[in-house]
Parts: sequence; structure tokens; C-alpha cells
Amino acid sequence: MLNNNLTELLKVEYPIIQAPMAGGVTTSNLVAEVSNAGCLGMIGAGYMTPIQMGAQIKEIKELTSNPFGVNLFVPNEFNVTENEVKTANRSLNPIRQQLNLQPKDSFEIPSLNDIFETFIEQIKVVIEEKVPICSFTFGIPSKEMIVELKQSNIILIGTATTVREAIENEKAGMDIVVVQGSEAGGHRGNFINKPTESLIGLMSLIPQVVDNVRIPVVAAGGIMDGRGLNASLCLGAQGVQMGTAFLTCFESGAHKVHKEAILNASEDQTVLTRSFSGKWARGLENKFILEMQKHEQLLPDFPIQNTLTQDIRKTSSAENNQDYMSLWSGQSPRLAQCQTVELLIKDIIAGAKK
Repeated sequence: MLNNNLTELLKVEYPIIQAPMAGGVTTSNLVAEVSNAGCLGMIGAGYMTPIQMGAQIKEIKELTSNPFGVNLFVPNEFNVTENEVKTANRSLNPIRQQLNLQPKDSFEIPSLNDIFETFIEQIKVVIEEKVPICSFTFGIPSKEMIVELKQSNIILIGTATTVREAIENEKAGMDIVVVQGSEAGGHRGNFINKPTESLIGLMSLIPQVVDNVRIPVVAAGGIMDGRGLNASLCLGAQGVQMGTAFLTCFESGAHKVHKEAILNASEDQTVLTRSFSGKWARGLENKFILEMQKHEQLLPDFPIQNTLTQDIRKTSSAENNQDYMSLWSGQSPRLAQCQTVELLIKDIIAGAKK
């Protein structure tokens, strides 16, 4: 039951992918431990420079001889005016004041061109380092890029939040599609509909996608144990991708305050917010989310808002202050445990078999 097309394609023992959580959670140790335990470890490289990414890939190769993958953010068009930036800074300055940070007014808006150049360089690193698996979030790369990656025998994984997005991934040539239910923590990979229109629960999404695509489907969103794995397989998925479950493991690079917040949270404490990054994401409600709620609709799009809140998030982390940190979490925090990756995977497999 646990061996299928997906495990064959990825050359793994178990149909479990560790979600690629960008922003430092996916340490080399975490990724390697997941791969060494017979699952697929993934680097969340969305915010990394090509040099940082290359260095981490080399590090992981020293720690495991098993397959692992890299996840990249597909750059999206964004329209931001200087006025929007000023308005956002005005709403953020009272929070900066509380943290003894300098107030800000303007901000140099990066060009989409520069962001796209970085993406191209990241792809080059994946090819040069012969990373066997590459996944994409927030969209689908160009036909040319897909052809280039496939010529290097790299398995490609797309992300979808609706049936339509899954079909587009298959049409574009993705080998596997991860379907993210609305339960998923952090940013979800929607790219066609508005985020609020693609909030479909995972158990509804899986069978509908499975009926409409031929490529293997991987289920993501709120899955924490063997029960979630079995439920996903029963509905036609060939595997699962788990984020929050790995985030609270010893090997994860998540801040200890973030881990503790999840370990002490209940299912009704996660909310959707775009206050941290300009893109809707699921996390534990805190002071920042509540204070920014009234400004939410006026905030600039990702990645601008994400850059504007960077000083606030960094300072809060340094001060162990959870009030202003982005505490991303899926909807099943009560099932989270603080344990090693090896033990987590053993528990999942034992639970699934039982």
C-alpha cells in the first residue's frame, strides 16, 4: 500500500514529502534526516540567493546519499505604488516604535526583472548540482525552463489549490502535483483564482483532482500522522506532504518560540492573514495580526510587504517575542509533537500500517 508510482518516481521508501518551508526551517540536518529515513527531504529555497542555495545543496549531499529536492517560488507580477508603500509603513511604524526600531517612510521597490533573474540563477544551480527533484510554488515555470530541467532528468513537482490549477500543472509537464487544502500552514501555492476563492478543504480537493489528472497526486494541508496519510491514500492520493509536523521536530530551524506556540495551540487559533507578506497565509493569531487587521486590504502585494515587515519579524525573533513573529501553522496543531525526524516518520508509518 505504501509503495506506488510516487515512491518509484521519487526513489523513496515511503510516500511522504517534508514540505519545503522557506525562511530557515529546512536546515540541512532536517532535509538529510528526512531523506535518510526513507522519505523525501526538501529545501525551502524561496528566499535564498543562488549562492546560499548551492552551499546548502552541497552540505546535504555530505549528510545523505538519498534523493532530496529543492522548492522555488515562481515570480509573479506585482503592482505597487510608492503611495501604497508609504501607507503600509505608516501602519507599521507604531509597531516599530514598540520594538525600538527606526520608523520608515519610503522603500526602493525591486524590479520584477531582478526577481526573475534570481529565479533563473536558482534554476541553473539546481541543474548544475544535479538535484534530482525540483518543486514549484505560486505558479508554473516557463515551457523553456521545464524543457531544460527535464533534459537534465529532474523530476518536477507542481503545486495546486484547485482542480483547474492541477490540470494546468499536468498540461505544463509536471510529473507530480501537490494539492494544498485550505488547512495548510503558511503560504499556499494558488496562482489562478484569488486566494479566497481557492480555500477548498483537502478531503474535498483530493478526489476531485484525482478524477481529473493522470499524474500522481500528493496531499498537503493539516496532515500530521498515519491517519492523515491513510485518509489521503484512500481518497486516491499517492502520498502526502507535511509541513507543521516537521516544523516542531528537533532538527527543524524554526525558532523555539514558534515551535512552543504550535505545541501549545489549539485548532481554532490559526487564521488567514496577508499582513506579514502581502500574500494570504495561515498562522497562529497574535498581536501583529490583530493590530494590522484594519489595514490588511491596503497593504502592498508580496514580496513588497514581506520585505517591509522584515525588520519587525527579525527583531521579534531576536527578542523571543511572539507578538510580532509570523507563526505559520496548519490547522492541526494539537497533533504536533516535539521529537526527532526519525521518530516522527516511524510513528507515521506504524500508525498507517496499524
